[in-house]
Amino acid sequence: MEKKNIVFSDFNLSSEVLKAISAMGFEEPTPIQEKTIPVLLTGKDVVGQAQTGTGKTAAFGIPIIERMDKTNFGVQSIILTPTRELAVQVAEEMNKLGKFKRILALPVYGGTSIERQIKALKKGVQVVVGTPGRVIDHIERGTLKLKDVQIVVLDEADEMLDMGFVDDITRILKETPDDRQTLLFSATMPEEILKISRRYMRSPEKIKIALDSVTAPKISQIFYEVRPAEKTEALCRLIDAEDSDLFLVFCQGIKDRRPCGNRCGCQGD
Repeated sequence: MEKKNIVFSDFNLSSEVLKAISAMGFEEPTPIQEKTIPVLLTGKDVVGQAQTGTGKTAAFGIPIIERMDKTNFGVQSIILTPTRELAVQVAEEMNKLGKFKRILALPVYGGTSIERQIKALKKGVQVVVGTPGRVIDHIERGTLKLKDVQIVVLDEADEMLDMGFVDDITRILKETPDDRQTLLFSATMPEEILKISRRYMRSPEKIKIALDSVTAPKISQIFYEVRPAEKTEALCRLIDAEDSDLFLVFCQGIKDRRPCGNRCGCQGD
């Protein structure tokens, strides 16, 4: 018997969320979305192991949008990310998902004006997406209160631990209610991640997406070993050698707010 393809309407989502999903061009859920969305809608804690690019933002974003109260402009959900680039990216996707339900997401991160973020928080948002350092900044200033948070997401948790954010994560989790729903997503599961799940999560359901179901068959994967000082030159040579006008370059963020020393001009965090 042929297996029926799952579609988003099978999850009993609201018409507003289904409209947003359609407007974003999503047709069928990815494996992580198919396994995660039904579980999260029940309110269970989840530990998800999946690589970047598997659609995990929508996997946790869709249930979050469904559960937020649009008439309440207090922070009801917080999503922690390791870098400001990811915070912006996740917030943009959350705003697209919440467009028709009028759920607002705000990215908060270092290296930019905190005053602008404070003004936005005062106006009211339901979802905050932020780097741990800047989130703690707001908590200490009293401009971000997490006492009414229903859902906490640790996105790219292994990256956050690699960047030394474990104490910050612990501090932030202590500011949230004990009965919150906690979601943790990570590409790998080192012992530190498992410790966090045991300490701060309630009988989480574990969901793992196999690597062979992630890799796109039409994408060739190649790696080059180069010295750190030669990265920029090596990248330029690769770009020159390719017959294309379009490139997408990912780079790792850094924890502090000082320029990283490369020509990108970033301010860290």
